[in-house]
Amino acid sequence: MSPEVFSDRILEWYSLHKRDLPWRNTQNPYIIWLSEIILQQTRVAQGLPYFERYLENYPSIQDMALAPEEEIMRLWQGLGYYSRARNLHACAKDIHFIYGGVFPESFQELVKLKGVGNYTAAAIASFAFGEPVAVVDGNVFRVLSRVFGIAEDIASTGGKKIFENFANGLIPKQNPGEYNQAIMEFGALQCIPKSPDCASCPLNQSCFASNKGMVAVLPFKSKKVKVKERYFQYAHIICGGDTVIRQRGEGDIWQGLFDFPLVEYSENRELEEGNHLFFEELDKIGTIDVVIDQHTFKHILTHQRIFAKFVRFEVKESARTELEAWVSSRGYQLVDAEKLEALAKPRLILKYLNEEK
Repeated sequence: MSPEVFSDRILEWYSLHKRDLPWRNTQNPYIIWLSEIILQQTRVAQGLPYFERYLENYPSIQDMALAPEEEIMRLWQGLGYYSRARNLHACAKDIHFIYGGVFPESFQELVKLKGVGNYTAAAIASFAFGEPVAVVDGNVFRVLSRVFGIAEDIASTGGKKIFENFANGLIPKQNPGEYNQAIMEFGALQCIPKSPDCASCPLNQSCFASNKGMVAVLPFKSKKVKVKERYFQYAHIICGGDTVIRQRGEGDIWQGLFDFPLVEYSENRELEEGNHLFFEELDKIGTIDVVIDQHTFKHILTHQRIFAKFVRFEVKESARTELEAWVSSRGYQLVDAEKLEALAKPRLILKYLNEEK
């Protein structure tokens, strides 16, 4: 199949089946950039409300650049992959302070921005500025691999480069942005990962995978990294209407977000049987009531599976001064309900708090 025939069929399909999404009705690079960062590793249905909230709160790149990082992280709460939010803010500040609030217009300049890789740079360059550079995401990998019979490992650096070169050989010089949108949408709605409706596909007769019975095995991706299991026991310490929280540091998941004091065990048996290490310290502070939540919260990340239990310590008001001293000595914070609500927290903590209500 020639590149011209392929692109024509993809574009024709797109004109009939495309979803009406807000970032498709503009060439504003800020809106396009915002949508692409949010949609990385995120389904449209999940990402759309976040996109709308960010755009409502920060209608321009300048508004986002001047916002406190705490607000940026709070709006991102629950979306996961929080480094994207930190990169979002850092990139906004760079564009505002270094580029005078104006996005670079070429792929080569865009890819230099914080948090902007080849995929996002190609999206902005083609959608906003009409540069004929191919967007290659998971959907595009799948379409090209199946239609043209490309069996290179999409998890490898060499494989990704082969796909990028092949995709750039297909992209039309006219309307490259619409073509990029079309092939991604085709992969999202038509050439889906499992059990696609090949009978209704406009590329069916020329599709390598369909003709060879290889739809289920293409694209090829090498085995994922082994998932690590972790066992957390949290101390939900409250005094009156205030709660003890801590900010997570660098070098681990949820960097910069807020959770509770934590003990991590090496295996599930310790989580089930262990005595909470904060009990003795808090017992010395003053009278406390202790409630152990017997429900295990299971939280799945890309390379980690977390099992968590929570122990609620209710410290009497008469011991507030002693509690404040203990909190300060450990680098924690004691915050009221309004402050706790405003802080950016991992989804695991949100789930627990919501069940507590």
